[in-house]
Amino acid sequence: MQELQRLKNKFDIIGNDAALNRALETAVAVAPTDLTVLITGESGVGKETIPQIIHQNSRRRTGKYLAVNCGAIPEGTINAELFGHEKGAFTGAIGERKGYFEEANGGTLFLDEIGELPKETQALLLRVLQNGEYMKVGSSKVEKTDVRIIAATNVNLSYAMATGKFREDLYYRLTGIQIQMPALRERNKDDIYLLFRKFTSDFSERYNLCKVSLNHDAISLLTGYRWPGNIRQLKNIAETVTALESRPVTPSSERVEIGPAALMRYLPDEQDSMLPATTGPAAPGGGMSESDKQAIVKAILDLKQEVDRLKSIVETGAFQAPAGQAALPHYVPVPESEPEEQLIEPDAASEGISYRKAGDDLIERSLLKHGGKVKPAAAELGISERTIYRKLAEWKEKGKKI
Repeated sequence: MQELQRLKNKFDIIGNDAALNRALETAVAVAPTDLTVLITGESGVGKETIPQIIHQNSRRRTGKYLAVNCGAIPEGTINAELFGHEKGAFTGAIGERKGYFEEANGGTLFLDEIGELPKETQALLLRVLQNGEYMKVGSSKVEKTDVRIIAATNVNLSYAMATGKFREDLYYRLTGIQIQMPALRERNKDDIYLLFRKFTSDFSERYNLCKVSLNHDAISLLTGYRWPGNIRQLKNIAETVTALESRPVTPSSERVEIGPAALMRYLPDEQDSMLPATTGPAAPGGGMSESDKQAIVKAILDLKQEVDRLKSIVETGAFQAPAGQAALPHYVPVPESEPEEQLIEPDAASEGISYRKAGDDLIERSLLKHGGKVKPAAAELGISERTIYRKLAEWKEKGKKI
């Protein structure tokens, strides 16, 4: 455990999640070998740290380490970028140029977004992985290189292989050792606040601002957020909060505490907050994949069932607690991004029943039951704390007090 903590300190890694620890331990274990490693995980989870750890703990640590974003290089020039080119090989090739495989000879080459490689380049990469051979663009001379390849992707390569976008032989050559980096929402919730504190602390020190801390309710809001952009999104929001909510350090003030109402202004509304997060493949042509479609259909059907159940509760008067009892029926809301007025169906409206009003009553009564505490009220109703905070802000604007 001490060795793992020293590794985290060296590479500025924050968190104690078990899946994160497994990824780091695997990286250290395979580092002394020359095995090809594939790092998988969503965009923004910190995949770029793993190849650095592997390189620094390998016999190649004194050699070069080069990182290449395959998705950022145009298809027409990527072969020349990777393997180099001869003078006159194409328009604009005014001289001979070394490629990344030649530059990184004896060291480590990190190929990020490898799923974006064109099929032609995939074949050339496979040759390098098999025997270390390649040819520069415009040349017939076989060159040799001794490079360790570490690749990363945020797309499902098995799906890309099944749809003909990724070579099967290259897929199996890359997937001998896989390291999965967990999404932020899948990690230990404590890691989220640890990362937030790290980012706000670094930003405040850089600009001589008071350090930002969150009260208990704000921490609950932060850790309960979905974080679709993962660590990259958290860092951006943490720095934005510090820039706008903090103030210059003075002898009498070195810290600023903010609550959920202030924090909520910086957390974007997620249009798909109630849909399952997927790491599945994108559909051909950039459209919606079949798995995404199925997930959306299932979410819509589940939502309809909940609306029907709420309607039944309201029509039967079951939302009113029996005399002498404070218990509330379980209530699951529609996604926060859906306009609440859509819950009022024509037949219900004709009877003067407002499902929005019923939902407000449930929230109000649960808050009263729990002494105004948002967390237990949200847990009892089966809704997010963010929903209740938004409702409280709405009531405050209308002058309503709980």
